[in-house]
Amino acid sequence: MEAGPRDTEQHDVPPPQETAGRLSPDGPDEQDVAPEVEVELRPARRLRIWQLAPIIMLAAVGSLMFAFPLAFEFGDGGAVVAMLGLLISCCAAGWGMMAARRVGHTWPGLPARGSGDRLDWRVIALYVALGGGLVALAVWRVARLR
Repeated sequence: MEAGPRDTEQHDVPPPQETAGRLSPDGPDEQDVAPEVEVELRPARRLRIWQLAPIIMLAAVGSLMFAFPLAFEFGDGGAVVAMLGLLISCCAAGWGMMAARRVGHTWPGLPARGSGDRLDWRVIALYVALGGGLVALAVWRVARLR
């Protein structure tokens, strides 16, 4: 028997007394060997909770820092705190996107890495317009604090 992570299936193997007559000096004939099933040794690539926890906590702190100065009057320092919170939230979003890309996830509408498919310019334009709109709204909201 071979040592290793292979899962061998036993298909209609005759009892040992019947195989004794069919053995060659080198071992069993090729017809008597059961087919082997290969098993992937590497675990599935996915994000674990210990990888996601710091990203989620950083995003939560950043969004609270952005939201509270906007919701309540904080005086002259409110705009600075809000922009710092926005920066922290954007850093957490970038960190999360890089972690997701590392395990093989892609943005909706974009091809998987290494697939050879071309990017659709309409999806890219939609993402750029959405991101630009969010940045414009955030800057406009923080500018209203002054």
